[in-house]
Amino acid sequence: MDIQTPSTLLQLAGESLLRDQASAIAALDYLPAELFPPLFIQAYRRRIPEPLKAMVQAWPFTVLPLGGLLQLPGLMVLKAVLDGLDILLAQEVRPRRWKLRVLDLRSTGANFWRMWCGDSTWNCSWKVPVAVHSSSPNKEHPLAPLEVFLDLNFNESDDGDEFLKYIIQWAQQREGSLHLCCKALRISEVPFQRVSKVLDRVKLECIQEVEVNCTWDLPTLGTFALYLGHMSNLQRLSLSHIHVLTEEEDPEEEQEREEEEELRHLRDLNMDCPSFLQGRLDQILRCLQTPLDKLSIDNCQRLTHSDLTHMFQCPNLRQLKSLHLFRLSLADFSLEPLQALLEAVAPTLQDLRLDNCGMVDSQVEAILPVLSRCQQLRDFTISMNNFCVATVEKLLRHTAGLRSLELELYPVPLECYRIQGILNQERLAQIRAELKVLLRELGQTRTIYICGKCCHTCGNTNVYDVAFS
Repeated sequence: MDIQTPSTLLQLAGESLLRDQASAIAALDYLPAELFPPLFIQAYRRRIPEPLKAMVQAWPFTVLPLGGLLQLPGLMVLKAVLDGLDILLAQEVRPRRWKLRVLDLRSTGANFWRMWCGDSTWNCSWKVPVAVHSSSPNKEHPLAPLEVFLDLNFNESDDGDEFLKYIIQWAQQREGSLHLCCKALRISEVPFQRVSKVLDRVKLECIQEVEVNCTWDLPTLGTFALYLGHMSNLQRLSLSHIHVLTEEEDPEEEQEREEEEELRHLRDLNMDCPSFLQGRLDQILRCLQTPLDKLSIDNCQRLTHSDLTHMFQCPNLRQLKSLHLFRLSLADFSLEPLQALLEAVAPTLQDLRLDNCGMVDSQVEAILPVLSRCQQLRDFTISMNNFCVATVEKLLRHTAGLRSLELELYPVPLECYRIQGILNQERLAQIRAELKVLLRELGQTRTIYICGKCCHTCGNTNVYDVAFS
């Protein structure tokens, strides 16, 4: 027999108050601020529109993180909330108690509702919310009485399109009273026509983050680049699974210039297997107008030697704080350009990741001296490469003086593997003991991790710690 958790006194009080809507609305002038969120949630869940309208007009907080609730009843109660805002915005003299400045329609705000409602059954799947009270990055736009934050999310399901169109149309009709700010654009496997209909109606200069995971061809990407060129505050761009054209389909030079415009204002460049970059990376990097903070390239096996040389020599990579290279084929590549890049960014570099790049012992030897000069380095991972135990020991000695290091991940040495590539657990235990002795000799409290190669059968990797304290 299931035993249900009894309702709290706060929940019972809210239920009692909402039974008489007129009394509930009249009581808002005397209701303590901490009772507004739980009462709001109860009215929202039960789809009672009139109390919702009234609570919006008397909302005692600067932010209403409504996006954290939108997965519940849906568009009908959202309209009730917006109707309440309409009544409020139409008043020349705002209510004395009203403090609302931001309506946040993003998937944030879980902590807000948890803190005020104390509801352990409240199922929130979101991460720590982004700050919602900052104004738009567009300095020329006057700060409107109310700011509305909205993420533009497009996926295979078109259920969200109606919601986006409704909000955008509502905001446009009230342009003098509020400012709609869309900071994030995420597109996953949808036709571009669906996206362009929305982008034509929002202020592109507000967008700071773009993620595209679509099987678009290059002409479609070129069209999308026209929109990217107007995102003057873009900070992060991630492109995944973009199809490459054959030579017969290659667009004209004017089209190429349009594609390049997408990268003119980037601070953070994240490229995941973009095959269209092969042989053209120098064209992309030439478009950068400001130095990057972060460069991340994943699974780009098709990049040529010339591509990598241009990348490491790019002037706008000279102030990097973060450099991530994953599954990049560097086995037959001279690391002199990478060494020169590390020399340039040594004063600023905080995060260096060179995992599964096919690197060998001699290549590590080339970057050891400069590695020891990266005094700001906090995270350093170089796992799933082909190093012997002597090379791992050299790495540990050269990184011993980096006092800011918090995370270190090295490969399991080659001596730990049998001929068939199977890990020899006895040899691994012996080498871990040897590495612990080395850490003791270096005389500092330190924990490192060594990572085995990916298992082709199960797809997993094993990580082992080596600690000295």
